[in-house]
Amino acid sequence: MAGDRTPATGPVYSDTVVRWFAVASVVYGIVGMAVGVLIAAQLAWPDLTAGISWLSYGRLRPLHTNAVIFAFGGCALFATSYHVVQRTCQTRLFMPGLAMFTFLGWNLVILLAVITLPMGITSSKEYAELEWPIDVLITIVWVSYAVVFFGTVGIRKVRHIYVANWFFGGFILAVALLHVVNSAAIPVSLWKSYSAYAGVQDAMVQWWYGHNAVGFFLTAGFLGMMYYYIPKQAERPVYSYRLSIVHFWALIFTYMWAGPHHLHYTALPDWAQSVGMVFSLVLLAPSWGGMINGIMTLSGAWHKLRDDPILKFLIVALSFYGMSTFEGPMMSIKTVNALSHYTDWTVGHVHSGALGWVGLISIGSLYYLIPRMFGRKEMYSVRAIELHFWIATIGIVLYIAAMWIAGVMQGLMWRAVHPDGTLVFSFVESVKSTYPFYVIRVLGGVFYLAGMCIMAWNVVKTMQNGKVVTYAIPAVPAHA
Repeated sequence: MAGDRTPATGPVYSDTVVRWFAVASVVYGIVGMAVGVLIAAQLAWPDLTAGISWLSYGRLRPLHTNAVIFAFGGCALFATSYHVVQRTCQTRLFMPGLAMFTFLGWNLVILLAVITLPMGITSSKEYAELEWPIDVLITIVWVSYAVVFFGTVGIRKVRHIYVANWFFGGFILAVALLHVVNSAAIPVSLWKSYSAYAGVQDAMVQWWYGHNAVGFFLTAGFLGMMYYYIPKQAERPVYSYRLSIVHFWALIFTYMWAGPHHLHYTALPDWAQSVGMVFSLVLLAPSWGGMINGIMTLSGAWHKLRDDPILKFLIVALSFYGMSTFEGPMMSIKTVNALSHYTDWTVGHVHSGALGWVGLISIGSLYYLIPRMFGRKEMYSVRAIELHFWIATIGIVLYIAAMWIAGVMQGLMWRAVHPDGTLVFSFVESVKSTYPFYVIRVLGGVFYLAGMCIMAWNVVKTMQNGKVVTYAIPAVPAHA
């Protein structure tokens, strides 16, 4: 894993697009999480936005998910994959101009989402709400991304393909397949289309996409970050390279089949529900194998956790990854799902993965990446990173604990019946009982958002006190 080196002469890495995506990720993190805090507050105080339609929960919720997943997470993935593939292949990006097009195109997608979703222009498909013209643009950008990434791997100066690139490559190919199949639609006007599928088939395709968006966009891609930035920050090799390859193949095969667990007790055939449950349970093994591999990379360097807040972000992210990938398979068991489905337990599960795994691994990776892109060895303020870590962690714990308690309580209240079969509690009573936990969720979200604002300040100061640098591509020995 070649590191950054300041050159005197010779060919240099293509880092301009890396810098742009990295900074954009921080900005979008604040925007997406601010919208999340707003809609969380709307659930606690429904009259908060005075009935303004484009500020309603139903319109802002898909804006929040798209902004956090595809704007914040997506830009972090672009930045880190472009950074990692150059260093591990010891070559500059294939077609740097096309790489810059992916930055402009992806940000145009985000801009169109910000305009259309509050207007109520939506396909209504979870994580795929954007209408067909934007879907076409996403496809063009994604194909360009694949050309740049795999082209760079193809012109590498070393024989070996480092495992982080396996995960980035798998994520790019899988997301392309998922997006094209699930977004197949019949346009009826410029901003309106209907799904090419109908009924239970549409639901099946949607959750094949929806769960694998989690599996590949929000897991495989970020595991690519994990396999590069944890060894770099810890200054230790990956604990087991063989395990990392087993992790890759087991994960990408198993994840594809887990989507039906979102459709327990629906019109989906029972055998399909069971297949989803079984593969979800099998997923526990490769997921925990990867978590253990990442954490054990610190073997011989555990003392660094005391003083290195970036390592704290990266390792605690892995801990949340392990917790979420235990909780998910458990929730896919039909008897557990009978309690958890449609409750806020699911919301808590999603956010333990989103805030704990995706958020923290992205933040840690960006804290490693950004100063090196601006000629510094570390961020402007290490104490601010430490403060960010603790504020974010407190926010996550408040959020997910509130949602776990609320969700289990909801499930138990909805299932409680008198001996004659009538319900013990009305639905309104369950909503009223949930109110305090919704307020705690808002507080957790405010903490997490405050941490992102601290990060933004630190990034700005780092940029002001640094300078844009170019890094030489190391010379590769003839026998390599």
